[in-house]
Amino acid sequence: MNVSETKSEGLLREYEIVITAAEIDAEVSKKLTEIATTAKMPGFRPGKVPMSVVKSRFGDQVRGEAIKTALDEGAKQAIEGNDLALASQPQVDIKSYEDGKDLVASLACEVMPAISIPDLGKLAVERPKIDSDPKEVDETLERIADENRPTVAVDKPRAAKLGDVAVIDFIGHVDGEAFEGGAAEGHALELGSNSFIPGFEDGIVGAKPGDTIDVKVTFPADYQAAHLAGKDSVFEVKVNELREKGDASIDDDLASRLGFENLDGLKNAIAEQINGQHQTALRQVIKKNVLDALADGLDFDVPPSLFKQEYDSVARAMNPNAAAHDHDHDHNHDHDHHHPAADEGMDDDAKAEAESVANRRVRLGLLITEIGRENKIDVSEEDTRRAVFEEARRYPGQEQMVLEYFQKNPQAMQQLAGPIFEDKVIDFILEMAKVTDVTIDAETLYKQPEDEAAPAKKAAAKKPAAKKAAAKKAAAKKPAAKKSRRQESHCQEIIRPINSGTGPFGVSAAVVALAGLCCDAGSRVRPDASTVSDRRKKLFS
Repeated sequence: MNVSETKSEGLLREYEIVITAAEIDAEVSKKLTEIATTAKMPGFRPGKVPMSVVKSRFGDQVRGEAIKTALDEGAKQAIEGNDLALASQPQVDIKSYEDGKDLVASLACEVMPAISIPDLGKLAVERPKIDSDPKEVDETLERIADENRPTVAVDKPRAAKLGDVAVIDFIGHVDGEAFEGGAAEGHALELGSNSFIPGFEDGIVGAKPGDTIDVKVTFPADYQAAHLAGKDSVFEVKVNELREKGDASIDDDLASRLGFENLDGLKNAIAEQINGQHQTALRQVIKKNVLDALADGLDFDVPPSLFKQEYDSVARAMNPNAAAHDHDHDHNHDHDHHHPAADEGMDDDAKAEAESVANRRVRLGLLITEIGRENKIDVSEEDTRRAVFEEARRYPGQEQMVLEYFQKNPQAMQQLAGPIFEDKVIDFILEMAKVTDVTIDAETLYKQPEDEAAPAKKAAAKKPAAKKAAAKKAAAKKPAAKKSRRQESHCQEIIRPINSGTGPFGVSAAVVALAGLCCDAGSRVRPDASTVSDRRKKLFS
């Protein structure tokens, strides 16, 4: 076997592999001999089948296997013998072969560029932080104080009213029988808090301390205890004492009742709680700042196949026309129809921008991967397992389905490792870099930079009306099964954001896949106002 280099241009390499006829014949004879010792064929005892019969029966199959084995060995020699770090799957093509003659094949591949890791200790990175608004802290503190007002005994005997805290003994009966969990003594119940089943608290309104009353209520139809759901019940209630809420106090005593050493400790906890809702956005900004710092001075060749893959991904994200051509290949349709380029309809400026973004993302991906490799940063099985459970928690009520999806799809499990790997490398860089903390406000944090919004503004050229009509017509032909397919692929939507880079500052997912991973720079999403409000309401509850 002879392997020789025939092309070396930039990151492209080509080799000629020549396998002699004698080598192929020797391998074929070896395999046929192995088969003859165990072959079972009608009319012959095992292992006694004549070689001519074995050759007639298995010759073509064995020759094909021998050629494949030889080509694999030739490719291995070309790659390992030349110490190639591959950036793409090598392509092997047979150029010429006839029985009794040498086989000539070619191997074409792309190699990784030489990447020089910058001095991370000289990297200057700004780390944004948000100081909570004192007014927001005070408002939250006032709410907490109001919710935790101490109660004092009512001075003069009077009937209970909504807002009072009634100290009661009670026992409940269904069908004349007391039921488990339906009794208590000395229970403090705030009337109007709706902490008991509907009607119970209203039934106590008007009673006075010392009164014993019957409160008739019906358990809700969806009550958690199935044996009580929808049942009529009677509670015998004795009102022992009436208390009312005192004045709200914001002091060390309030903090102590909530488990804090003093009022300052409580205020700090509130501030941290408020700031915590911005952590995801802050993380994305610091990540962007790290990648921006790394991108300065990046200048090495990009493997053409990686660039093409990333360019198509960026172009599809920028090009509204690309979405119109997306279709499901499971449908019965003509697969020979025209598949437009990802950038079809985009103007020159938009294409140039897509090229710039793709180049940046591939280079950053290669550099991030190299930094991780050089510093032995990896992702453990425990890291990946934890990420799977985090993903499952994002889909309340569908956790089991999500877990099963990842269990059945090892590739999806592996893809989750990408963001983990990227975060680990980013954290490593932050440990080494010169980091300066910068205080910003929420408005600045969530403001979209103009350069990020630009791709969306690059409107592609509009298609003729006939094209639109054709698209609508094609869509109409899609079978109703489309809906069920969407339902079946619901879980695939979970990993889609992981596979796609987002924003001009993103890292190429395809590039980090070279290390058996994939990654994503993520996107900054401002917390929904209702979500933020709900979080605050739960503070110390």
